[in-house]
Amino acid sequence: PSSDEFLDVLYWSRQILGILLGLAWGLVPLKGFLGIALFFCVNTVLVYGYTSSFQKVDDEEYGGVWELVKEGFVTSFAGFLVTWIMIYSAMQYD
Repeated sequence: PSSDEFLDVLYWSRQILGILLGLAWGLVPLKGFLGIALFFCVNTVLVYGYTSSFQKVDDEEYGGVWELVKEGFVTSFAGFLVTWIMIYSAMQYD
């Protein structure tokens, strides 16, 4: 795949991952800094593992590891937070 196609796949995969993790964290229910820290760790490890082990891409071809790790991270975090808050609030509603 071309560089742009691969980064698009990475971006949208990360969005789906963020929503799924938000759903899981809301159902568990995780709270506070632990939930956010776990999201950062799980999201980074899964995306880096996908790119290096499964796709076997050369990091330098895309500008280094940092470029792959940050691709779509902020929007994924936003989707995660919205989903996490909505599910957690719905499950804890009295």
